Amino acid sequence: MPAKHRVAVIGRTGRGDYGHDVDAVWLDVPGVEIVAVADDDPEGRAAAQARLGASESYEDYRVMLKYVKPDLVSIAPRWLDCHHDMLLACAEAGVKGVLIEKPLCRTLEEADAMVEACRRTGMKAAICHQTRYSPRLKVARQVIEEGRLGDILELRARGKEDTRGGGEDLMVLGTHLLDLMRFLAGDPQWCFARVTEGGRPVTREHVREGAEGIGPLAGDAITAAYGFRSPTMGYFASHRARHGATSRFGLHVYGTKGQLMLRTGSLPACYLLEDPSWSPGQSGALWMPITSAGVGGSEPLTDTSLRWGNALVARDLVECIEQDRRPLGSIEDGRAALEMILAVYESHRASGPVELPLKDRTHPLTRL
Repeated sequence: MPAKHRVAVIGRTGRGDYGHDVDAVWLDVPGVEIVAVADDDPEGRAAAQARLGASESYEDYRVMLKYVKPDLVSIAPRWLDCHHDMLLACAEAGVKGVLIEKPLCRTLEEADAMVEACRRTGMKAAICHQTRYSPRLKVARQVIEEGRLGDILELRARGKEDTRGGGEDLMVLGTHLLDLMRFLAGDPQWCFARVTEGGRPVTREHVREGAEGIGPLAGDAITAAYGFRSPTMGYFASHRARHGATSRFGLHVYGTKGQLMLRTGSLPACYLLEDPSWSPGQSGALWMPITSAGVGGSEPLTDTSLRWGNALVARDLVECIEQDRRPLGSIEDGRAALEMILAVYESHRASGPVELPLKDRTHPLTRL
C-alpha cells in the first residue's frame, strides 16, 4: 500500500550531522516514506541519500521544502544554531509535523517564535526527549499517582559531569532531566541558582561561545534549586568530576513513603524503594525494578537503542497528526525545559531567586 505520509530529512554534515538517528528513525515507522534529504555538504548529502533510500537530495533545505512539500520533516542536526530557522521554514512551507533534536534552541526569544509558528500554522513539533515516551516511565508515573511514594518531597538530578560538566552539561544533557522533573512534578514556580568557574562566581569575563551551536555559555559547576508546588523541591547539580563521571547521571524522586531512581533513554534503569527512611541498608527494604510490565519481574522488551527510542517519538508524532492532538513531548515542553536551564543563569545574574516563567526572554548571560 502507498505510504500515508511523505518524509524529508534536514541534516548538516560536520555541524550537528543527523543527530542521534533522527534521520534513520523513519525507516522503522510504518506508513511513511522518506522522499528527500537536504544537506549543504555534498559528501554527507550523498551518504544520507543512500542510507535513507531517498529519491531526491538538495543542498538547500528551503528549496527542498518548496518543491517536495513533505508532510513530515526531521530537523536532525544536534547543533542548536539552526533549529529556529529550520522549524520556521517548515511551518511556512505547510509541513504537518516535525521531529526535532534536543535541546530545542538557544534562547527563549527563539523558542517563543517557534511555539508561535506552530500555533499559527497548526504544525505539530515533537522534541526527542526519549525518556518521556518510555513505557517504564509510564509505570513510574503510575506508581507516583497511586501514592506509593507518598507526598513528593524532593527531585534530585545530576548531569553527566564529564568534561562538559557545568554549563554545557546543563544545556546538552540537563534538558532531559529537567524535562523529567516537569513530567513528574508539574511546572516549577521559581529557581535559585549559583554558577561558578574554578570555584569563583562567574562574571561577564567567563562567558564564552558554547560548543555545538549552544550560544553563550559559562561555568564549570552549577547548583540549582527549583520550587514546585509545596512541599516539592527540585535540585540539579553538575561539575567536572574527578571521580565517577557519568555514573550519577539521572534523577532520584524522594517521597514520604519511599523513593524512585530513574536514568534516561527508551528503557532506562528504574527502581522503586518503598522505605520512608530512604535507607535500605537500615530498614531491610529492597529495591524493586520497574519494567514496562509493572513493578518487579522481568522486562519483556529488549531494544534499548537510541533509534528505537526515537521511533517511539516518531510514531507518536504520526498519530498526533492523524488524531489532531499534542505530542507527548511537545514544543511547549521543550521550551519549558529550556526556560528551567536559562533560569539558572538569570538567578545567578540577579543574585537571588527568580520567578518562572521568566519575564525577560533574552539570554541572561548577555546581560551579566
